[in-house]
Amino acid sequence: MDKITARFHVSWPGFALDLSLNLPGRGVTAIFGQSGSGKTTLLRCIAGLERAGQGFLSFKGEVWQNDRTFMPTHKRPLGYVFQEASLFPHLSVLGNLRYGLARSQAEQTVSLDHAIELLGIGALLERKPERLSGGERQRVGIARALAVSPRILLMDEPLAALDLARKQEILPYLERLRDELEIPILYVTHSPDEVGRLANHLVALEGGSVVAQGPLAETLARIDLPIRLGEERGVVLEGFVAERDETWHLERVEFPGGSLWMRDRALPLGHNVRVRIPSGGISLSCVPQLNSSILNTLAGVVEAIGDDDHPAHSLVRVKIGESVLLARITKRSVDALDLHPGLPVWAQVKSVAVAQ
Repeated sequence: MDKITARFHVSWPGFALDLSLNLPGRGVTAIFGQSGSGKTTLLRCIAGLERAGQGFLSFKGEVWQNDRTFMPTHKRPLGYVFQEASLFPHLSVLGNLRYGLARSQAEQTVSLDHAIELLGIGALLERKPERLSGGERQRVGIARALAVSPRILLMDEPLAALDLARKQEILPYLERLRDELEIPILYVTHSPDEVGRLANHLVALEGGSVVAQGPLAETLARIDLPIRLGEERGVVLEGFVAERDETWHLERVEFPGGSLWMRDRALPLGHNVRVRIPSGGISLSCVPQLNSSILNTLAGVVEAIGDDDHPAHSLVRVKIGESVLLARITKRSVDALDLHPGLPVWAQVKSVAVAQ
């Protein structure tokens, strides 16, 4: 019963949203897709701002919409964060937060003090909105959404209006929300970096339909789905900083099944990190490669082989301990190496990007 179940059909001239979802009751679910794929429409349906002619929504066993019932937005225990914070200009930061608190009739799930601490806005409470940066305004907007004690937090591209520096400023606070809050967060974005850094679960939309949904790592590692975070396919691995080589300014990130050396980012030992490994950044060999400039060579087993977008390439799914990599190589190489499921291989990882 700790799930969110949604089925919506909305049809307009030139567009139709027609989907069915089963979402986890905790963590960040990224709703990912290009502009016009239906991301915001889906969020508005969940909020009750858009009434689907054919719709069903159940939140942890409580029906919010079916053929006979439609719970209005003001009765749904949710917080909504838009692209722009839209704070009341005549109120201070604290006044804006108290407004959110005053309109909440729900049992308090997040105290006001906790929301202020989570978003790091304690020093801003007496300021008016015009004295806040874009990143600060958005952090206040998120705290105000939490002040209504929501059982679910809906976020519609909350970083879209910010420049790169302000995005980097606010992302650590969003990670704290993911890690510390007990409530689910539905996070609409078309940014691969935000998905790779924040998401636990992924819903990919295209043309109003679901093309993929599931846990982030598992979904990205499927070779039968056209999901990209960026320009090409790849996976996201979760690990921690296990070792530092101060001589060569490197750090070793350990993940279930192996470890990777990468440039030192001065993160403390034990710090949790996510790494993105593009499929084009991996080469495969049937024997260990000695005297190579590539630092990271991982022993694994071929699990599956599928087609890539171009007829010259294949995607090879390689099991590395408990983890999975995707390698994009030529079909000529697949044939020359006689790659097939069950074959032991060595994956040379040439490209690693820190997602967190």
